[in-house]
Amino acid sequence: MTPLIQLTAVTKSLKGQGEPRSILSGVDLTVHSGESVAILGRSGSGKSTLLSLIGLFDRPDGGQYLLGDRDITRLPERKAAALRSAEFGFVFQRFFLLKQLTAAQNVAMALVNGQGWLPRRKRKAKVMAALDQVGIAHLAKHKPPRLSGGEQQRVAIARALVREPRLLLADEPTGALDTETGNVVIGALQAATERGCGLILVTHDRDHADRMGRVLELTDGVLAPAIERVGV
Repeated sequence: MTPLIQLTAVTKSLKGQGEPRSILSGVDLTVHSGESVAILGRSGSGKSTLLSLIGLFDRPDGGQYLLGDRDITRLPERKAAALRSAEFGFVFQRFFLLKQLTAAQNVAMALVNGQGWLPRRKRKAKVMAALDQVGIAHLAKHKPPRLSGGEQQRVAIARALVREPRLLLADEPTGALDTETGNVVIGALQAATERGCGLILVTHDRDHADRMGRVLELTDGVLAPAIERVGV
């Protein structure tokens, strides 16, 4: 089976004053449809940089990036933006919801930006289905100030899912939530993989990471299976 994505020997350095600083020094990563992968690592280890490369917000300095059997390592920004919209869903620690819009309207914004114009009935059906997937369809008419942090994060997940992405990228999505609410959010992300969506979760939380199908750790610029640390 062709992998959903495949990174081979990917490198990335940060350039600024002085010498470039190597962040990724040879990352290999393969993810299949329906698979969930957690990425652990210390602050500053390059986890968010790696996620940015996978999501086509940035380009690697070296190596190869395949989406299916298509080489997307050096896509021009215009094509990368179109591919981001069509193939990827993004969930971040901050919710980035518009406070003046309802939960349903926030989710619908992803359809307007990502899929052009859709008939109103079809758009509403897709929005309500996405909210139902994360268990908050009953809150569709509520605006963010009336929602808890966990409910707002689930709106953000619904917004990512409404375009039916092939790959969901989540960067510390539970970092601002309490443990119980964070577990609910992780469950909502996991449910997406049951429908065939790939999931890459960047997290500091080992318990959440262990709920994924694989746990990797980014150390010294490379990915390797994470080792359980006893007594830490």
